[in-house]
Amino acid sequence: MHSTSALSFSQATSLPTTNYAFHSHSHSHVNLRFCGLRRQAFGFSFSTHSTSTRLRLSTRGHSNKISASDGNNGTPPKSFDYDLIIIGAGVGGHGAALHAVDKGLKTAIIEGDVVGGTCVNRGCVPSKALLAVSGKMRELQSEHQMKALGLQVSAAGYDRQAVADHANNLASKIRSNLTNSMKALGVDILTGFGTIVGPQKVKYGKVGFTDTVVTAKDIIIATGSVPFVPKGIEVDGKTVITSDHALKLEFVPDWVAIVGSGYIGLEFSDVYTALGSEVTFIEALDQLMPGFDPEIGKLAQRVLINPRKIDYHTGVFATKITPARYGKPVIIELTDAKTKEQKDTLEVDAALIATGRAPFTNGLGLENINVVTQRGFVPVDERMRVIDANGNQVPHLYCIGDANGKMMLAHAASAQGISVVEQVTGRDHVLNHLSIPAACFTHPEISMVGLTEPQAREKAEKEGFELSVAKTSFKANTKALAENEGEGLAKLIYRPDNGEILGVHIFGLHAADLIHEASNAIALGTRIQDIKFAVHAHPTLSEVLDELFKSAKVKASASTSTSTSSPVRSIEEPCLDIDTAAKLRENVDDSVCNSIANGFGFGFGEISDLERYLGLRSSSPSEESVWCNLCLSY
Repeated sequence: MHSTSALSFSQATSLPTTNYAFHSHSHSHVNLRFCGLRRQAFGFSFSTHSTSTRLRLSTRGHSNKISASDGNNGTPPKSFDYDLIIIGAGVGGHGAALHAVDKGLKTAIIEGDVVGGTCVNRGCVPSKALLAVSGKMRELQSEHQMKALGLQVSAAGYDRQAVADHANNLASKIRSNLTNSMKALGVDILTGFGTIVGPQKVKYGKVGFTDTVVTAKDIIIATGSVPFVPKGIEVDGKTVITSDHALKLEFVPDWVAIVGSGYIGLEFSDVYTALGSEVTFIEALDQLMPGFDPEIGKLAQRVLINPRKIDYHTGVFATKITPARYGKPVIIELTDAKTKEQKDTLEVDAALIATGRAPFTNGLGLENINVVTQRGFVPVDERMRVIDANGNQVPHLYCIGDANGKMMLAHAASAQGISVVEQVTGRDHVLNHLSIPAACFTHPEISMVGLTEPQAREKAEKEGFELSVAKTSFKANTKALAENEGEGLAKLIYRPDNGEILGVHIFGLHAADLIHEASNAIALGTRIQDIKFAVHAHPTLSEVLDELFKSAKVKASASTSTSTSSPVRSIEEPCLDIDTAAKLRENVDDSVCNSIANGFGFGFGEISDLERYLGLRSSSPSEESVWCNLCLSY
């Protein structure tokens, strides 16, 4: 059966970008049977009453609440100071805070250091500033590259302090932007170190001052991570340094040893060699870049390592590193990773410890809620809910980002935070971590999403399906050749039986930007047989992905195409019967119609246009009417 609902709108008004409820001055009922195939895409929600149905249009996504105003940041429950408290104002905490305000939650964020966390102040942001410099230096230093483009450039040089200032100024600017964005939305920024003192209760304060206790319905831990320094390594911050120190670029050593050849080590090798340093990698595993797809890693080594002033020792530990002092250099003792016998000793000007990061969770007060960390990481389930020592969920407590160890990337932390906010506002959400891309900003760049080929083959063998690999070269891309940057490879790992994308890996010009077409396809469940029909501008680097998907051999057929010559989904039956259309006219005037249409960017001219765009299809029997998909195709 189908219920009777009233569709109603207020007098004509323009629609700014926020959430609105429309009310009718006339309450004549209209029998509408809608399918809702696109209601999530357009952010429709309903409040059903005995006499009418209220429609809210949100241009900001799928909100269950009206967004908080800029001034008051929502109204909290009477029994709590806040709806949500976030401990840690890094990228993850910031993303969660903004989404929480958008959902109408009164939100506070506690930060004991500076807003922006590791990413903004000691990681992603300043490192990209240094890498921008190294990229320009490489172009200017490449006589072959310049000559190929018909350019003549004199010897390139740099001002170390000016380069360091560029990185510091960028971090300051982004930090200020993050702070201002939260203040503008009414997020309370509480200064001090946050500690959980009990269920839904946190204290914060600075050393030497009295702590303040605040309560919240829900709490998110987003305390991030710090550089991991293995035992036996003495860090003095001058000649033996972590990435925190290296980003200040207080000096450029003639010879620097980098312990670890992952993302951090590779990026700093790019910076140091561009600025004139010689680099020695020290890697505990048997190959460099162990976290990358082996084929991509092999190509990257040929381009990023071999031609540059870089040598390396693999299969060894740096068991002891002594800083330079009393006129002596930095001394590094190398031990065989398998036999544990001392193998060699290096004397260098500086050593950068790039052995990864460790969660910053000490002092959080987790013992007060019976939570035991695992190697410092806060245990969570797939919805980021914290798990206590007995394996039970801790009510109203979540942990995101580096502190939970699921995926130690800034954008993963932000995505996890948004996912948590969705849950606490009543909408279940589970983040697919295999759809989250990663990138290494060397020159050229490396990017990836999903499984590596060895991981995919293991999965295929375990689950019993066939696996295929497709590849395409940047040498076949017009834009890459125009830039004289044809060195690169894109690799697709997929299932030929159903077209599922299992992994994509790219090495080449702007690989970090190109990966998102693949990551979004994985996130949305788009299959290769469908995405290969997507159109890419020519000539662009995006055609590397276009050729990659087109080269895949998929047995499954493409889904039915919905594209037509007009921006309207084809409809086999009339959208509106005459009686319904007449009643719709009574409640909607042309101005409101235009306001709605302009909000979607379509610009309807007459009310009849809206009638064409409103459909009357039922997806399944229901006692409650829901909105149709507006008959729009993308």
